[in-house]
Amino acid sequence: MTAQRGPLATGIRGTGSFLPPDTVPNSVVAERVGVTADWIVRKTGIHERRYVADHEATSDLAVAAARAALADAGVGARRLGWIVVATSTPDHPQPATASLVQYRLGAAGAAAFDINAVCSGFVFALVTAARLLCADTAGEAPYGLVVGADVYSRIIDPTDRRTAVLFGDGAGAVVLGPVRAGYGIVGSDLTSFGEHHDMIGVPAGGSRTPASEKSLAEGEHFFRMRGRAVREFVTAELPAAIQRLLSTCGTDPHAVDHFVPHQANGAMLLEVLPRLGLPRARTHMTVAEHANTGAASVPLALDAARRAGAFHDGDTLLLAGFGGGMSIGTALLRWDGTAAPTR
Repeated sequence: MTAQRGPLATGIRGTGSFLPPDTVPNSVVAERVGVTADWIVRKTGIHERRYVADHEATSDLAVAAARAALADAGVGARRLGWIVVATSTPDHPQPATASLVQYRLGAAGAAAFDINAVCSGFVFALVTAARLLCADTAGEAPYGLVVGADVYSRIIDPTDRRTAVLFGDGAGAVVLGPVRAGYGIVGSDLTSFGEHHDMIGVPAGGSRTPASEKSLAEGEHFFRMRGRAVREFVTAELPAAIQRLLSTCGTDPHAVDHFVPHQANGAMLLEVLPRLGLPRARTHMTVAEHANTGAASVPLALDAARRAGAFHDGDTLLLAGFGGGMSIGTALLRWDGTAAPTR
């Protein structure tokens, strides 16, 4: 576990997102997996999701979201010191997808790398980039770009109702930079539970089980998830992680204005929300329209809320990601409305 308390003087200066135009309704997925569209809504809260076109990959979505965030922040790509892409569906095993994003943005001189904490990835990447920016005492590279992007449609078994109904594709991004003292990222808590690494994963394609005719025939290149075990993990560990963060930051739970969680499963979120101890927080959910977009889900929901005018200067935001590994990442922000212009 890593926890941090105290203002970092680094916060969100702009947000952006991108969703593929191809909308896939429940009726299409339901037919493939042998359930009804209503069953999907009842079990997940999802009505539709987006899938990439055949020619698109994760970096295409990431670049589009990044450009939107940079334009929103009014920051040129050459002012970026760091580019961190959170993804578990990279374009290639190597190089890092972030290097492709850097090249296409024209962000010469920026250090670019990927983070894979699965659905916790965006929060892990956000905290990592913020700390890197704060460590730059010379202030020569005052801005960072954090992108969460995933293309789960490429790794889902379309006939597996445990996973096929849940996932979609998308990307969200934020630009980090200087904010007023006491604003920005107030604290964070990143925790991994490696003993539960087998709850979520893609068995083949790495050095343990290289891709082969045998692995393809056995479907080991598909994403797998022990859904009930994951639900029990989140129900037990997410409330504890949030309480730990608020305690570390000395923040009263009543002071949290907005809760932006990973959009894993709408039904599961509604079940766990009363356990979180956030009596005043407005929960921002996009799972009905976006489904579970992996590392993209938190920044997509963040951007949607931002575009809707939900955040005001001084509001307290709590971001939470949870996913494979297993891992949980939480971050507490005080919104600087002067740094992040209103659309």
